[in-house]
Amino acid sequence: MTSQVSSPAEQADEAVVGEQRKPAGTKDVRRLDRVIIRFAGDSGDGMQLTGDRFTSETATFGNDLSTLPNFPAEIRAPAGTLPGVSSFQLHFADHDILTPGDAPNVLVAMNPAALKANIGDLPRGAEIIVNTDEFTKRAMQKVGYASSPLEDGSLDGYSLHPVPLTTLTVEALKEFDLTRKEAERSKNMFALGLLSWMYHRPTEGTEKFLTSKFAKKPDIAAANIAAFRAGWNFGETTEDFAVSYEIAPATTAFPVGTYRNISGNLALSYGLVAASQQADLPLFLGSYPITPASDILHELSKHKNFGVRTFQAEDEIAGIGAALGAAFGGSLAVTTTSGPGVALKSETIGLAVSLELPLLVIDIQRGGPSTGLPTKTEQADLLQAMFGRNGEAPVPIVAPCTPADCFDAALEAARIALTYRTPVMLLSDGYLANGSEPWRIPDLDELPDLAVQFTQGPNHTLEDGTEVFWPYKRDPQTLARPWAIPGTPGLEHRIGGIEKEDGTGNISYAPANHDFMVRTRQAKIDGIEVPDLEVDDPHEAKTLVLGWGSTYGPITAAVRRLRNAGESIAQAHLRHLNPFPRNLGEMLGRYEKVVIPEMNLGQLATLVRAKYLVDAHSYNQVNGMPFKAEQLAKALKEAIDA
Repeated sequence: MTSQVSSPAEQADEAVVGEQRKPAGTKDVRRLDRVIIRFAGDSGDGMQLTGDRFTSETATFGNDLSTLPNFPAEIRAPAGTLPGVSSFQLHFADHDILTPGDAPNVLVAMNPAALKANIGDLPRGAEIIVNTDEFTKRAMQKVGYASSPLEDGSLDGYSLHPVPLTTLTVEALKEFDLTRKEAERSKNMFALGLLSWMYHRPTEGTEKFLTSKFAKKPDIAAANIAAFRAGWNFGETTEDFAVSYEIAPATTAFPVGTYRNISGNLALSYGLVAASQQADLPLFLGSYPITPASDILHELSKHKNFGVRTFQAEDEIAGIGAALGAAFGGSLAVTTTSGPGVALKSETIGLAVSLELPLLVIDIQRGGPSTGLPTKTEQADLLQAMFGRNGEAPVPIVAPCTPADCFDAALEAARIALTYRTPVMLLSDGYLANGSEPWRIPDLDELPDLAVQFTQGPNHTLEDGTEVFWPYKRDPQTLARPWAIPGTPGLEHRIGGIEKEDGTGNISYAPANHDFMVRTRQAKIDGIEVPDLEVDDPHEAKTLVLGWGSTYGPITAAVRRLRNAGESIAQAHLRHLNPFPRNLGEMLGRYEKVVIPEMNLGQLATLVRAKYLVDAHSYNQVNGMPFKAEQLAKALKEAIDA
């Protein structure tokens, strides 16, 4: 979905909520500046689809938004249990926002497990819409409710809306030739219709989506549309919902342009396609399915018209092996994975370092170790990306900071790989991969020129005047070796993992040559041109908060809160983690205190302390969820006052 917005951004404090009231017929309409909604139910209740459709219509309407899908690792966990709860949180507003929000204003709970798993996140006064049909004695006992929370007073501090969603859905679909079980599956569409009425969301897009999704089953499409409309009509007519809400489009939040809602993995996919077009190279993806990276494989497989070739290998090692072979053959080569897959790919990454070929290794990080937490987010792999190979095998590391920024990060990783002839690690994570936000579609003339010149003939003259091709004769500026396509006459050369002789690429065991090659490969990475670090410091603060990757949103929201409260604090965020920006040491030296929040146990802090001898303070979280802005603001305030 795309929408047009205009005017320059005016950053607003994410913590502020405004409200105005005006009558509309027999029901009131209240205007809010933001709201946070969470849909929760069993993994089979369609909560991710429901949230995605609400998000798409919200993007079409023109709100700024940020989402947090959260689902079990199991394909289908036991129904009605706490481990089986799937949720989707959406924060949308009439101004610029940065995170999916700390605490939902509205919870839609499809069963007792969904209520119990999420009630602790709700502030007092929040609205709770529950599907009363699922609150049977057995279902409540399964999650530890001794009595019904809908009747025992435990929810008195909230605005409770008991709605028999299942019964109403079945009743709305009684004219369709469906079994009761088939009809019940549409209850998520009834809930979506109700919420769409409550928040004045457009409906045309969802109805078109359902028609398209179930094109081969028109009766199912019609039933889902009927349930969706029934939910809308229920909100319009029931006395239980006396108020609906308006959140105006975010007309002042973005520069002029055409926008669409995009997830991190989708943005990465589009960035890779754009990079291949800008480089005029075919794109090859060698991959093995792994959560949360698989969506990139799924998406790229749709774009054969752009010269994209996707190969689903039998395992992680075969995936990267095929990708490295494609790089040798002249493609923009990519492999996608998560932390466990990086471990399996490590030897081939080392081979790519030795061969000095461009290769993009995209790591969508998740909690670990081993199988770990497949559907939960973490910044767990920075040190693995930095050092997780045998021998001295340095690789550049790039990290996007938002879902939309994944597009630009893919282009930047491709620029480095192609310019310097090196594998590049791109560190996204589950939060960015599955989360979404508005993205301004760039004009073609805004994209970088990534054109590559392949070697076509000899590049070295021997003492006797013979012209030959040396595969390791380097560009004096970038230290990149030439890229020769196999089969080019006269450019035959050796490849393999054994140490190369400088220049010729012949096998060499000479100690001095090995020393030279190790230092040269390191110097090539150290010499990569990356932008200087920019520090946001309007008041000459004494404390700097430094982040990387997906912590950008929560850190920025926390910094806004502190500044609005009169505190002085500086902020900087790293995209390039190897090499670091050249001015990083100087910037760190300007501040009395440096705080580094990370979703790990302090991996960036370890690197910063070691390289710059700065007493950086870590603030760490490893619970599989992103930071909350309020939580970070409190920690940063304590650091300022310490």
